Amino acid sequence: MTKRSYRLGDIASELGAELRGDPDTEIRGLATLQAAAPGQIAFLANSSYGRYLTETRASAVILSPSVADECPTNVLLLDNPYLGYARLSHWFDPAPVAAPGVHPSAVVASSAKVSKTASIGPQAVVEADAVIGDGVVVGAGCIVGARCQIGEQSILRARVTLAHDIVVGRRCHILSGAVIGSDGFGFANEKGAWHRIAQLGRVVLGDDVEVGANTTIDRGALDDTVIGDGVKLDNLIQIAHNVSIGDHSAMAAMVGIAGSTRIGSHCVFGGQSGVAGHLNIADQVHLTGMTLVSGDIRESGVYSSGTSADSNRQWRKNAVRFRQLDAMARRLKELEKKIEG
Repeated sequence: MTKRSYRLGDIASELGAELRGDPDTEIRGLATLQAAAPGQIAFLANSSYGRYLTETRASAVILSPSVADECPTNVLLLDNPYLGYARLSHWFDPAPVAAPGVHPSAVVASSAKVSKTASIGPQAVVEADAVIGDGVVVGAGCIVGARCQIGEQSILRARVTLAHDIVVGRRCHILSGAVIGSDGFGFANEKGAWHRIAQLGRVVLGDDVEVGANTTIDRGALDDTVIGDGVKLDNLIQIAHNVSIGDHSAMAAMVGIAGSTRIGSHCVFGGQSGVAGHLNIADQVHLTGMTLVSGDIRESGVYSSGTSADSNRQWRKNAVRFRQLDAMARRLKELEKKIEG
């Protein structure tokens, strides 16, 4: 791996940060406040880590102006230090850079259109009439189905599967094991027997979408499943057929969205949240972890339903009380009637 080294002054200029310190300081890596060594740059974005600031050995720290005077070393001042860290992290990313071209073991249909600047990895398959844009990376073992379109600079990590007719926007990042365009869970019942329904829609991903490892997005039954621009999906998420997710929404691991639900823009869903089918969720809705949504949410805000962990003994007592709530409510109503009488 090639070692990277940058002048602190150049980093400050690129990030648009105010530098207080020596611009010629050499920076060779990123680290946390508590683990950083000389030659590395750290950041402080969460106040709970402020206790490590005065003792850090980092050569520089990215932080907000409000705590700059407490730092014993060079500082880069930003109103959003975490964003500065995010941008700088790409400077030190050790991931190999894919070379343009088609690996000899890849199978590419003669009717597929692959940009000369794209990279098709070992044992990847690109099926008929697929279109691969400029700078696209298709990792080892990926399958790109017939008539798929992948926008410029998008990356498919190893073993991603795109079924037929999938549209991937520009600068998307799809992690290993993700399946885009699997058949939705559609069956008709006749006298107890299930009959499969062909899924005729597509999946359409906007620009700058991230899809986590082993996440599944089902194709639409008739209309398309649509993922808006800038949406970020964590690992192990299930998005059912005909779902629509608005721009710049984010979902943590193990979220499940049932079919034909429409989710607004700038929503944030905590881990293991679940949303039933055929619902409408407003813009800027935040679901805390393990929240179950069974009805429309028409106003932005924070919503919760999961219960926090407790000792088993206390939890069992509460569970008994929960089963008694209806009877208790009825008794309370009768008492209120008697008092009013």
